[in-house]
Amino acid sequence: MSTGNRPLSPHLQIYKPEVTSALSILHRLTGVVLALGALLLTYWLTSAAYGPEAFAKAHDFMAGWLGRLILFGVSFSLFFHLCNGVRHLFWDIGWGLELRQVKGSGYLVALAALSLTVGVWSAAYMLAGRM
Repeated sequence: MSTGNRPLSPHLQIYKPEVTSALSILHRLTGVVLALGALLLTYWLTSAAYGPEAFAKAHDFMAGWLGRLILFGVSFSLFFHLCNGVRHLFWDIGWGLELRQVKGSGYLVALAALSLTVGVWSAAYMLAGRM
């Protein structure tokens, strides 16, 4: 069989990016970030088991600018994945499937994830300042 004349499946070079496709890709990426964040959490927990020196090294990394940036990204991923998962649960029961509702709930998910992330980090900084 010759496959030379068969049409190619549509791909990113053909489709125009839309809110729905961007959020779908972001949902997958945040899932990967959460898996990597679980590895970071494992590193932090096992460092405590290895003794004070290992834990101090892990703490210094997490408290540095790079560690905090990574933790901010992991926390945003957690909130985005959570909010988008709830959105998918509503879709599973048949709510919010009209195109206007899908786009609106997509923007709401992104706004909610960002607001929750900033809110938790702000609260953490305020609590840390009081200690």
